[in-house]
Amino acid sequence: MYLETILPLFPLNVVLMPDMPLPLHIFEERYKTMMGECLEQNKEFGIVYISGDELRQVGCTAQIVKVLQRYEGGEMDIITLGRNRFFLEEVYDRKSYFEAKIVHFDDVPEEESGELLMLARKGIESLRQLDRIIGIPRDYEELKYLGPKPVSFLVSGSEGLPLEEKQELLEMTSTRGRLKSGVRSLQKVLQATRINKESHETGEGDGNLREILEKYGLV
Repeated sequence: MYLETILPLFPLNVVLMPDMPLPLHIFEERYKTMMGECLEQNKEFGIVYISGDELRQVGCTAQIVKVLQRYEGGEMDIITLGRNRFFLEEVYDRKSYFEAKIVHFDDVPEEESGELLMLARKGIESLRQLDRIIGIPRDYEELKYLGPKPVSFLVSGSEGLPLEEKQELLEMTSTRGRLKSGVRSLQKVLQATRINKESHETGEGDGNLREILEKYGLV
């Protein structure tokens, strides 16, 4: 279902995925105002990836799930959660912060085949291996009950994936296509992270993941 609505807009150098937690430190006056209104009205806002001067046309709504700390000057630390993807239709400059007319969209319906479930399992296992290396705790018992679409977004938001690639994955409307591309990219990151860790432990590398990826032709 395509639902048109207007919501506050927060351009960031971040690609937010559905169900992805995102901590934010709010310090600019316009965004302190915006977050105050969102909290007061229990309203979501939109996060859109901005690279240089280019604002992308697909973003994800965010819901404030917890205020961690409020500061004397009105600054705040919050935890947000990605909700639903949208197309930007029009941007308005009527308040201290931007607003946008947006249209929500979702993946096209696809049969939950054995191939799709296998890809999802492969994605979760790759995440498990990457988390073990970089020390990220995660509840894998809970992940076992996720369907292919949530897994596709979980994989697409992984550490190490370039922002441009994450944006491409966010824009896809095929769960199968996103899983295939996301798992392939995640396995490259996993391979590079292993090499990086081994090189760092032996004193042969400088710990720069991006350089390692490029050195081995993984990006």
